[in-house]
Amino acid sequence: MKQLLSSKITVAILLLLLVFMTGVVGFHFFSDYSWIDAFYMTVITVTTVGYGEVMPLSPQEKVFVSLLIISSIFIVGYAISVITEYILSKNIGILRQKRVQKKLESMHDHIIVCGYGRNGKQAAQKLLAYKRPFVIIEKDEEVIDRFADEHNLFILGNAIEDEILIKSGIERASTLICATPNDADNLFIVLSARQMNKNLKIISRASEETSYKKLKLGGADNVIMPDKIGGDHMASLVVVPDLVEFLDNLTVSGQQDSINVEQIPFEKICSNGKEQAIKDLDVRKKTGCSIIGYRTPTGEYIVNPEPSLVLQKNSKLILIGRPEQIESLKREYGV
Repeated sequence: MKQLLSSKITVAILLLLLVFMTGVVGFHFFSDYSWIDAFYMTVITVTTVGYGEVMPLSPQEKVFVSLLIISSIFIVGYAISVITEYILSKNIGILRQKRVQKKLESMHDHIIVCGYGRNGKQAAQKLLAYKRPFVIIEKDEEVIDRFADEHNLFILGNAIEDEILIKSGIERASTLICATPNDADNLFIVLSARQMNKNLKIISRASEETSYKKLKLGGADNVIMPDKIGGDHMASLVVVPDLVEFLDNLTVSGQQDSINVEQIPFEKICSNGKEQAIKDLDVRKKTGCSIIGYRTPTGEYIVNPEPSLVLQKNSKLILIGRPEQIESLKREYGV
């Protein structure tokens, strides 16, 4: 968009210069005006102010002036519209950034997405579906102009710069997603972010296997390799196609005709703060959802936990159910 406007402005300026040169040269040679008088006549003709001719015009000169006026009306009008569009686009960009900054000042425990490429866009769509507050850092202004709306908050800048991370509210954020296609940039962002917020959960994308360990050492909690996951997924569709298709239908976005997965922290499911056994919760009877996993306070996962398992503080339950059952679960426990 910015390049298009710049090219339009260049064309508009060239056309204006062409009109003025045509007028000055025409008046000088056809009417024997001096260069100063020719310039004066061109100005009053193009601007249509009508201060009067230097000398009376002959029929041929009147035809020339008429053509000059008609062409100048269209060219000057075009130039004004292009310049106005350029000024408005600048002001809109400034106003958008002010609006984003104002919203950011009131945001806490939000997610920062670095880069709005293929992976960043998918992450933003999932966060939006799950109604999680997030802001996107993107260095390409054209991408922002194309996708910015009331749901997608963009900050224009490069996430490798500390001031941009600070502007995104990294001290108050809960999670950072590094989704840029460059592993070196992701590593730099991870290192900077970890220094700014020790408690920040950092998830990073990696293209090369050699970058995986570096990103983990740099402070990333999770490192995702999209290409590796894609290759494994395609191979699995050959080996165990039905199982993979079933897993593909699992979602957290509440789509119709799909199976949903949800996690609930101990504080929500045991609102009184007392540790209880799974069988005493009676979750399936209340909501229809089934418990398929348990995350211990130390981060270990137990698949298909026993009914006698006692939930501990800072643990989480993972449940599965149809969309309407998940909605019932959310209502029951205020998720």
